[in-house]
Amino acid sequence: MRLKSFHAKTMSDAMRMVRQSLGDDAIIVATREEEGGGVRVTAAVEEDDLPPAPASGSARGGRAKAPAKPVEPEIDVGEVVADALQRHGVPASLAEQLIDAASGLDTEDPRLALGSALDSYFTFNPLPDGRAPVKPLALVGPPGSGKTLVAAKLAARAVFKKCSVGVITTDTVRAGGVDQLAAFTRLMKLKLATVEDPDALAGAFEVHRRTDLVLVDTAGRNPFDADDMQDLRAMLSAGEVEPILVLPAGLDALEAADMAMAFKAVGVRRMLVTRLDMARRLGSVLAIAARARLSFCDASISSKVAEGLTALNPLALARMMIPAEEKAPAVKDQAPRRSARKAGWDEDGHGGDQDHEPDRTPERKPSFGRGYEAEDLEDGEPEIEPAPPPPPPRRAAAAAKPTKPATAKPATKAKAASSPSSRTLP
Repeated sequence: MRLKSFHAKTMSDAMRMVRQSLGDDAIIVATREEEGGGVRVTAAVEEDDLPPAPASGSARGGRAKAPAKPVEPEIDVGEVVADALQRHGVPASLAEQLIDAASGLDTEDPRLALGSALDSYFTFNPLPDGRAPVKPLALVGPPGSGKTLVAAKLAARAVFKKCSVGVITTDTVRAGGVDQLAAFTRLMKLKLATVEDPDALAGAFEVHRRTDLVLVDTAGRNPFDADDMQDLRAMLSAGEVEPILVLPAGLDALEAADMAMAFKAVGVRRMLVTRLDMARRLGSVLAIAARARLSFCDASISSKVAEGLTALNPLALARMMIPAEEKAPAVKDQAPRRSARKAGWDEDGHGGDQDHEPDRTPERKPSFGRGYEAEDLEDGEPEIEPAPPPPPPRRAAAAAKPTKPATAKPATKAKAASSPSSRTLP
């Protein structure tokens, strides 16, 4: 399915543009009146229903016209963002708001536009690493969401920063639940406290009163079972603790949002996303945060404890939704190469030559309000190999025989290295 927005002065003009571009089978997704006058219509159509492009034939009885010189197409940032949101399965109402926010930004980079839109709609609040005293963190979520592995990763991160860590588990029902976390804590030379009721948990909190970071691995709870949620609520009432929702990516958007609403009722305010290395559609992640109004904190992109967690920010999430090789497909596939608009600088702001790729840096970079800079998350352009030196003159015996002067080979553009995986966070 293809999603595209149209701007016009009147609704009839906008509908005519929709029919001309997408055909009569287009579905109107949303309509909106612009503040400065005019209307905006967002329509969608299946790829198979797109009208065929008009065939260019030669003039009757005349010679065929020479092929026109390729013209560099302009990037429709709103359309690229809309395609990415549709591909990830973002609900239509949420996608429309993000498209509006992204289209209003003065940039040619869709990832910057999407990052700014995500920053304006969602909140990002990474988890502490133990360097400052905080409330105990209780990891809650449905069974199999990865809470035990996240507890081990958080503990390892704090240990690497020379902080004191206390690990508590209430997962005494699941077979092997305590043994799994005990194996991790044993490697980090940490003591694991096992509790079975709220009173024991309150005593464990008192023991770790002066510990920098206290982590509680809770048992998996069915969010739609009243008894399970009541038991979880009783555990969390044992002390001043902050529950962190742990949910895997790749779930059904509506189902995951219902789960988040159930856990929000017990005090959840932040969400940690797991299994990002096995998910290719992140629409459910956005749907969860939008409906339950949860803040993004960290993300797990590997099942290895040593690789740890990564704090989520708007641009990191945008890079995962729009990989580097897809952010400007029209320019990469069709556009002729041009010299950089600013001599001596490439897209990442590093020194370079005039033969680099076109400078796509926007004139006004968006402010994300939390200190995230675009250049910290951009991929570099391929470098240019220097011209090889001329070969040394031959010292043959027949020196009198004239030879052609050696000429230096022209510099060639190095092939671009394969871009990093879209799942690797900065």
